[in-house]
Formats: sequence, structure tokens, C-alpha cells
Amino acid sequence: MTQMTPPLANPDTANSSAPEPPFVSLHTAVVLLTALVIGLVIGGLTALADAPIAVAVLAGLTGAGPSVPALRSLIDRHR
Repeated sequence: MTQMTPPLANPDTANSSAPEPPFVSLHTAVVLLTALVIGLVIGGLTALADAPIAVAVLAGLTGAGPSVPALRSLIDRHR
């Protein structure tokens, strides 16, 4: 009978120890994207109310900025 040899290990996977952690966690991405949507909605509604564009941008930033800490505490982290 012929003897079977074990397959050779893939050199790409043999040297990698652990997967690299993500640059941004899922919790952070959800919080920042939700704050972005809040800022865009507030800025868009302000622009639709015939306010100058600079005022609409400032309103959007004012809405998005303080919503980050509030969303951070409201959205639960699951590990």
C-alpha cells in the first residue's frame, strides 16, 4: 500500500498568529454613523427652513456633536 503524506501547511496562514483587530469597533461605528445621520437631518431641515447654508452647517454640527456622548451611553456594548 502507498503511504499518504500530510498536506503541507499553507505558508500564508502558517506565519500569521492572530487576526488583526478592527480599526474601529462596531459600537464606535454605529454611534458615529448615527450622529452623522442626526447632523445631516438637522442641517437639512434647517436649510429647508430658508436659513443660510452656514447656519444650516452649524446647526448640523451642533446637533451631531452632543449626540455622540448621549448615543454612546444609550447604545449598549455587547461583547
